[in-house]
Amino acid sequence: MPLSLTSVSPLGGFGLPGERRELSGAEIEQGSTAVVANSGAAEASCVRASETLRILLLAEIANFTLLRRHLGVTRSDTIVAELVDRCAQILPGARSRSSSDRLVAIEFEAASLEDAEAAAARLQQGFAEPFNLDRETHAIRLRIGGAAGRNCDCEEVQLAEWAEKALAEARAEGRDIIRDVASTHLGVDPLELIHELPRALREGEIFLQYQPKVRVRQQEVASAEALVRWRHPTRGLVLPGEFIQAAEQSRGIGALTLWTLEQVLRDQRMLAQAGYDIPIFINISGVLLADAGFVDQACARLGDHGAKIGFEITETAVIRDPESAIRHLQRFADIGVVIAIDDYGAGLSSLAYLKQLPASELKIDKLFVTQLTSSNRDPLIVRSTIDLAHALDMEVTAEGVETPAAMALLSVMGCDLVQGYLISRPVEIDAFRQFLEEDEHLKALDGQRFSFLRSDRLWKSA
Repeated sequence: MPLSLTSVSPLGGFGLPGERRELSGAEIEQGSTAVVANSGAAEASCVRASETLRILLLAEIANFTLLRRHLGVTRSDTIVAELVDRCAQILPGARSRSSSDRLVAIEFEAASLEDAEAAAARLQQGFAEPFNLDRETHAIRLRIGGAAGRNCDCEEVQLAEWAEKALAEARAEGRDIIRDVASTHLGVDPLELIHELPRALREGEIFLQYQPKVRVRQQEVASAEALVRWRHPTRGLVLPGEFIQAAEQSRGIGALTLWTLEQVLRDQRMLAQAGYDIPIFINISGVLLADAGFVDQACARLGDHGAKIGFEITETAVIRDPESAIRHLQRFADIGVVIAIDDYGAGLSSLAYLKQLPASELKIDKLFVTQLTSSNRDPLIVRSTIDLAHALDMEVTAEGVETPAAMALLSVMGCDLVQGYLISRPVEIDAFRQFLEEDEHLKALDGQRFSFLRSDRLWKSA
């Protein structure tokens, strides 16, 4: 049965993720929320509009990393173009456009949340048929997150934020998710999270995702970062920015970090048994660097495992209590824990602290990496940071690498490691192991890991 969309034009004023902007005068006149001079007419218009839902679906290619490895940059871009066209064919009353190399935003109005869910189901059904490209057949796995809000009540930015959050939940849970903004509270009470966190740890709501770090020259996975997530039974996916601060304020951050450490050690043993003996990095709060009790417990749990565990700390974490932080970091380094300085450049970078820390890795904040190919200053900052780190005998990791052009430039600059969506999104342990297995399979086939990262291809496609 065809989807019943309301008989209005597609929404013209939405800002896609990363494209927040004001509506132009032309868009206001032509969009579905036309400016009405008469206040009575405006009120009537709002009543009619309140009967419809504004829908924003974000559809991404779940297996895009594997496709890009096989097809290369240029041919995988063709798949993305086909993705937009097929979305437009499946939902002809909607507006579809590409928002990134693997993401399509679909905007329309519908009478109910059920209609939005039906639209997502039609998209999945439409993508069950594979793509044909250069006499090859390629299956596309679609992942959808979306948000629905009443026309008169829902701000564009609010809808986009909830669509992005729903997509993050869809990645974590392995199913399509559409959130009703009207029935969801944007603000989460930190006190509620503080009280619920111990229960979440007991009942298995807290889980880890892993994001690989790839060595640029060798094109191989060198390590991974463990990222904490919370799958709440009623709120859905609670993002780290919402509960980490609450944990710090409640002094529950120690229990959360020790749980993370123990889970990482378990996952690491499982990976080692499968033949993947790689270091895994954990984020350490600045609150804990001044806590001698936590340091004692962490050292006791690590035992002889220290050489395969890394701790990522931010500059601001050290500045809180430099003397204690440096002393405790040295204790970790003495048992083999690799210390990495995270988000370098995002805070008040201090060369005085940098030379005192027992760090062997420096991670350049994604703020500088995402604009590497479009800014005049960022390449200078990144290059000078790489040179400084190397002079201090530290390796450099670039965070937030999302494009082949940025990857190519970082390679030329001498960056040691990269991390970002170009390689892989954060995934749970089973998917991470599958990622490592696929990497080994490709290596066995053509002797080349991550072939889409080769500099000769990257420069031609940039």
